[in-house]
Amino acid sequence: MTQPGAATQPAPSRNYPKGERRRAQIIEAALTAFGQVGYRNASMVQLAAACGVSRAGLLHHFPTKESLLEAVLEERELQDDQYFFRTGADRTDGLEYFASMVRLVAHNQANPLIVSLFAVLSGEATAADHPARPYFTARYERARSQMSRAVDDLVRRDLLHPHVDPSGLTASLIALIDGLQVQWLLSPDTIDMPAHLQSMLRNVISAELPV
Repeated sequence: MTQPGAATQPAPSRNYPKGERRRAQIIEAALTAFGQVGYRNASMVQLAAACGVSRAGLLHHFPTKESLLEAVLEERELQDDQYFFRTGADRTDGLEYFASMVRLVAHNQANPLIVSLFAVLSGEATAADHPARPYFTARYERARSQMSRAVDDLVRRDLLHPHVDPSGLTASLIALIDGLQVQWLLSPDTIDMPAHLQSMLRNVISAELPV
């Protein structure tokens, strides 16, 4: 996990509903801009114009460009959390984890700006001085840790095909998902991300994933 790729607006504040709505509009405009032209190329003046506020009005909500980037990345995390696990799902269950991963990829495929935002910013963040570098470093560490726990659960339950080496599986699957995102952005009519991911998981996991 609105308009494709657009941020979900947070609930308006009881005391400042107009201000909260404006803040949500700014985050949505920034999410779109960062996903299209990147963080480096998006100016605060352009972002203010895109959401119909003055530069001073934009700075009232986000004093720095870095603070706006942080808000955009937080919004993307909220969207991922919303679509990753079903309510009441067992997060220690490896089958449920990978079923949830397929659902998230399918959601992202229906929201191209979410995919574009991640692809563009993660590429930019390889620069040592990029403000999003700590976020993406932590995100990948967290993703590897969570997926490794899911793989360990499948190993304990003997649910991996005999030919699968679990030691490198996490890095390979993350690389697959990231690579599919780039290929899909370039050829959306050719690449079906959830279908490719499901096909790969069938070659890895010996049990059916929960629907």
